Amino acid sequence: MIEIKNLSKAFRRTNVLDDLTMHWGQGDRIALIGSNGAGKTTLIRCILGQYVYNGNIEVNGLEPRANRSAVLKTIGFVPQIAPPLKMPVSELLRFCAGAADIAIADIEAVITRLEIDIAELRSRPFNRLSGGQKQKILIAIAIARNPGLIIMDEPTANLDPKARQILFDLLSERGDLPVVISSHRLEEVAGLVNRIIELDRGKVVLDDAVEDSGDLSARMPCTITIARHDEAFANAISGWNFSEGDSDLVWKGEVSGADRLRFFGVLARYSGVVSGLEMGESTGKRSTVK
Repeated sequence: MIEIKNLSKAFRRTNVLDDLTMHWGQGDRIALIGSNGAGKTTLIRCILGQYVYNGNIEVNGLEPRANRSAVLKTIGFVPQIAPPLKMPVSELLRFCAGAADIAIADIEAVITRLEIDIAELRSRPFNRLSGGQKQKILIAIAIARNPGLIIMDEPTANLDPKARQILFDLLSERGDLPVVISSHRLEEVAGLVNRIIELDRGKVVLDDAVEDSGDLSARMPCTITIARHDEAFANAISGWNFSEGDSDLVWKGEVSGADRLRFFGVLARYSGVVSGLEMGESTGKRSTVK
């Protein structure tokens, strides 16, 4: 679907992308990872036709710079930083719906799935919304278009665990829709993908398949036992929609299958407090870690 051959891009004689050659196929769900400055966003902008570059890129056989309108019609894009648009949300949705030839109601339906009261936000300037509200609206616009490819640059940065699960559900419902998710932390996106590409100083240093990306819509019931009450732990786990069980030493909730690595990373910070973890899957399988 996307062919990249000998792609290079430099800014002020500094190579940001250095002779990249890759093929991204139908059904690929790619985690594009690497530290800040590795070249992830520059690569995305080249694919979107925003930059002049050396080498070749084809998106469904079309070169992005020469055929930018046609290429962008096939891509749903969620930027890392929301544009500083002063227009009301209603005007933004009207413009995006017209550009994608879809009904405004299609976008609003996804926004509602993401638990935003669109009626409350319609008249508000987009640039006055919170970071999470902006992110959800941009995600809804990208997904509602039913594109042939979705590219997301750090899409979960402003989302809480519940919102991330809804995003996972939305992507799961799209079946084999190709997705490219850029992130500087693998645990943020590992459950969403079946292929990992790591960039370092503009070069590919890893391109590998993920054996089992799991069910994006899976929920795993979880019971955490702690050795003593800890206020910092209580605040952190409450943010994952966990609540106290029979006592303040037992916490119960659900974890998204696609969010499990991020969740384990949170628990690792409280290894001196957590004394037991029981986690099951929606299939009924259960494992215990102590």
